[in-house]
Amino acid sequence: MSQFTIHTRQTAPLESQEILDAAEGKFGFIPNLIGVLAEAPVAAKAYFSMTKFVSLSSLTQTEKHVVWFAINEFHICQYCMAAHTAMAMREVAKKNIIDSARNGKPYQDDRLEKLRNFTREILHHRGNLPEDVIANFLASGFTKQNVLEIVVAIANKTISNYVNHLAQTPLDEEFADFAWKEK
Repeated sequence: MSQFTIHTRQTAPLESQEILDAAEGKFGFIPNLIGVLAEAPVAAKAYFSMTKFVSLSSLTQTEKHVVWFAINEFHICQYCMAAHTAMAMREVAKKNIIDSARNGKPYQDDRLEKLRNFTREILHHRGNLPEDVIANFLASGFTKQNVLEIVVAIANKTISNYVNHLAQTPLDEEFADFAWKEK
């Protein structure tokens, strides 16, 4: 049983109302994660702001999903894996991209597989990567900008992944069809 509240408009602090509005505008409902984050307006605002910054990165939309999925899988965040599956499908991501992410199968696209593996390496080594790992990633067509954008995505997803673990955030009905368990 979680000690955290999933806030609604009626129970959330006044400073979180703007984020609840934004979430409802984006999703058509207030996801449970946002309801939990609303407890601390700064947490809700940080998560929403960082999500916006990741969306502005130079990575393609598919590449952003690959990075988000890799982080969610690494942190074993069932909530975020389901939510990101729903979002990826809404954005018409290719089914094979989503299936590979959810099932831990290699991507058929070599560039996407390198991106996923590099993201996992950053996570596994907590950013302390050997020079050759970074050099190989850059040699495969990615940029230093991409490296730093992945770090921003990791910071963004760490907020949601850790909050979901701490709060034991229940999956929203809207994401239930995309429930995920670690393979």
